[in-house]
Amino acid sequence: SRQNRPMSSSPTPAAAAPIDHYENFPVASWLCPAHLRLPIAAIYHFARTADDIADEGEASPRERLDALAAYRQQLLGVSAHPGIEPATLDDRWAKVFAPLAHTIHSHHLPVQLLHDLLDAFAQDIAKTRDRAGYANEAELRDYCRRSANPVGRLLLHLYGVTDDPSLLQSDAICTALQLINFWQDPSVDIPRGRFYFTAAAKAQHQIE
Repeated sequence: SRQNRPMSSSPTPAAAAPIDHYENFPVASWLCPAHLRLPIAAIYHFARTADDIADEGEASPRERLDALAAYRQQLLGVSAHPGIEPATLDDRWAKVFAPLAHTIHSHHLPVQLLHDLLDAFAQDIAKTRDRAGYANEAELRDYCRRSANPVGRLLLHLYGVTDDPSLLQSDAICTALQLINFWQDPSVDIPRGRFYFTAAAKAQHQIE
């Protein structure tokens, strides 16, 4: 997690839990159209919870990967069945997937983008376990393609923006913001075994 300043959203019966993480960008801001605040919050809570599974607490890498696999199964279930019963949801994440299920089907979300986020979090677990960095810039940017770019594309989808030039511009912005986060947080990331640097950068700066 890379956190700078607190953001919050007001809970409603249809919403996920209030946003209480520190973030360096607004989440479901009052500047958003009112009808999109709950869908944005649902996507946020899906991504934030998966991120917490990947790197918060004291779980082992194996336990994290198992939990993330179970989380993915919940995503598969709610995306496949528009009328899924709340009782079928895993108690650990019911407050995430009940709002997300509604958002997926009411807004026809491109679900692969949600899976891309989970792929990135699984990669985070494996690389942290192995204290591994990235072989080159192409590999690092591919990680950004899955860890950051889907968020921009999902938000554009909610706003009805689907043209290729806009998606590519969004990708460029999201990748840049992700890289900036990496560059501002090495004092936090490196002690936790996260190396968001290429092999050449690690050698240049003598990062072990």
